[in-house]
Amino acid sequence: MQYVAPIGIGILYALLMSLVREPHRRRLNAVMVAGAGAAYLSGGGLGGWEFAFTALLTYVAFRGLESWTWIGVGWLLHTVWDVVHHIKGNPIIPFAHTSSLGCAICDPVIALWCLRGGPSLVEWVRNRHGSGRTGPGAASGEDPGRDEAGRGGTAGAASPTLG
Repeated sequence: MQYVAPIGIGILYALLMSLVREPHRRRLNAVMVAGAGAAYLSGGGLGGWEFAFTALLTYVAFRGLESWTWIGVGWLLHTVWDVVHHIKGNPIIPFAHTSSLGCAICDPVIALWCLRGGPSLVEWVRNRHGSGRTGPGAASGEDPGRDEAGRGGTAGAASPTLG
């Protein structure tokens, strides 16, 4: 379970983030990866290197404001940091010895989703299992009530996405 739960958490993270519409989804994920960069800072397990890593991930997150690839790279960098902390014995949650290992398993799941462009998993599931829609755009997955930027009238009003 120690190895399976972090995968589920990564998938759950992507599912929950799928409820946020673009471009807010990308920007929120950039903020999340910046926060992850500072997660070990208070533990100080690697001394001054904690500050250097936080600065690096802050830069990567800034680039991620406009690029899913940078966000994915940020999560992969955090994976490496998790492994180092797990080996050194400074877990991300001080009272949970294997918490950094769990984070190192979860982060690549999130990174893969980001490197794919952070697609809406909610829409993917809908399209895969059929939403029951008929009419123009149903076969292509288009929402006929929305324009190219995803804005629109009543056709998307019942959508569970935020933003």
